[in-house]
Amino acid sequence: MIGWGDVYKVVAAMAPLYFALALGYCSVRRWKLFTPDQCDAVNRLVAYFAVPFFAFDFSARINPYALNYRVLAADALSKLAVALALAAWAAAVKAKQRGAGGDKLLAASSGWCITGFSLATLNNTLVVGVPLLDAMYGPWARDLVVQLSVVQIIVYFPLLLLAFEARRACAGGAGNKPAAPPASDDDVEGAAGRIEPVDYQSAWALVRAVGLKVARNPNVYAGVLGVAWSCVTNRWHIETPSIIEGSVLIMSRTGVGLAMFSMGKLASKKLLKRINEITRMHARYKLVLHNP
Repeated sequence: MIGWGDVYKVVAAMAPLYFALALGYCSVRRWKLFTPDQCDAVNRLVAYFAVPFFAFDFSARINPYALNYRVLAADALSKLAVALALAAWAAAVKAKQRGAGGDKLLAASSGWCITGFSLATLNNTLVVGVPLLDAMYGPWARDLVVQLSVVQIIVYFPLLLLAFEARRACAGGAGNKPAAPPASDDDVEGAAGRIEPVDYQSAWALVRAVGLKVARNPNVYAGVLGVAWSCVTNRWHIETPSIIEGSVLIMSRTGVGLAMFSMGKLASKKLLKRINEITRMHARYKLVLHNP
């Protein structure tokens, strides 16, 4: 049975995160401390330095020779189940596209399939999941979250980029070149920079473009470097030099606070706009689903 002591541990672990988020929200919404250019500078600091060092620090501490493959397989199966459900929904939408406005409906369905998959399966596990599960279940749960996060950074984020680029390639091949859907600014673990619209002529061009996006994503190569260093240290039983460890830690410790601060700052600018957009989208989907 969950006692009040357990509840307090969870609250104590989560309250600092929301304190940083509230500071970010108030600094822009209430106190007007940051201009748009300064907000962009903070976002770049988080995306290119704070969170990558945070991801590298955790990736370098796992033991790649003692991974929990059952948990990783369960995570992969859950993502596959979500992908199949969204694919079935997209197929149903495609069957409806023979009517009026079918092309727009199909384009919207593909975009929302990618967005739905991202929201349902790819989250900020390092920033929020690690302190939460560590408080709830202890170090073993924290280790599982770190393993899932490393796989997410190295495998699933590049696949998500591939899905975005494939969608854009199909749109370009159909003669339409819509603006690229912006990367979610509050997804601090998946920030990859701006993506320019590209007209792809071959599968190789698509793969090359995705490779360039992955190479520009600091979180991806932070995770790869962290796993590579972890393989070296665990294979030959060597310790990280104190100079390198201290240099990484001094940036890594800023990762959680700055990430939550940045999300609060972004929420202050986009919350009302997103509520209106979601309301309008809900009305459109309700209309579509009730059409004969």
